[in-house]
Amino acid sequence: MSSKRSSSEVTLGLVQTACSAKPAENLKRTLAGVERAAKAGARIICTQELFRSQYFCQAEDHENFKLAESIPGPSTDAFCKLARKHKVVIIASLFEKRAAGLYHNTAAIIDADGSLMGIYRKMHIPDDPLFYEKFYFTPGDLGFKAWRTRYAKIGVLVCWDQWYPEGARLTAMQGAEILFYPTAIGWHPGEKERYGVRQHGAWELIQRSHAVANGCYVAVPNRIGLEKPYGGDGIQFWGQSFVAGTSGEILAKASADKEENLIVPVDLANVDTTRTHWPFLRDRRIDAYGDLTRRLID
Repeated sequence: MSSKRSSSEVTLGLVQTACSAKPAENLKRTLAGVERAAKAGARIICTQELFRSQYFCQAEDHENFKLAESIPGPSTDAFCKLARKHKVVIIASLFEKRAAGLYHNTAAIIDADGSLMGIYRKMHIPDDPLFYEKFYFTPGDLGFKAWRTRYAKIGVLVCWDQWYPEGARLTAMQGAEILFYPTAIGWHPGEKERYGVRQHGAWELIQRSHAVANGCYVAVPNRIGLEKPYGGDGIQFWGQSFVAGTSGEILAKASADKEENLIVPVDLANVDTTRTHWPFLRDRRIDAYGDLTRRLID
């Protein structure tokens, strides 16, 4: 029996790391992780959210705007070179300085020839204790997008976007076979004992439901480690990067506390099979959904 891989199979790589207070060190660590993933056979590789720094949104501090960079810029140049070298697709999550006073939480999509295909700017911006992102990030203005890369048609959203079925649906409607969600999420240590299992379960469940509802793969890299850049209890990032299959099943999951690459082969033929046998896209009542554009129905 031949062991030759099907032309519809592609291997995903999720890079899960801890982050230090040194951006150059974090970039070097992530580039090395991407290179290891490529050598392990991954063809589409995704970083965790804002990997170049510790999660600075734990406080409102104008000094943090110095962490931002242009796109194209130094980080995308480095990833484009790596993508071209290994013929891999790379999704890199960056703090984008678009113009003076205008910043975004942005993912750069780089094709296997090293070209920058485009960017996705995080659409949903949270404002919760220790997640003060509205201070830093302008909401995305490019909408939800999908890209036909060398190996698959992919959609990219970022962290807080993962709680919104509308974003997943609108991206899948453009033909995305895989939804990537670069992420930085964790517990407030003081809440972990009481709410930890419930919070993590909800995070995983909502993203698995996107896979079910849209008949596609979902891939989610998250960081690890306890980060306390401003003292206090900080945030305990829970790792556990994962890939869900087209029926929402967990195909693979990383550890909660170790730096690692999650290398996961998937078969894109399952997207067509799942969408045919569970024809949710066929049976959508698009004539009845107009109220989704309203904030609330009184």
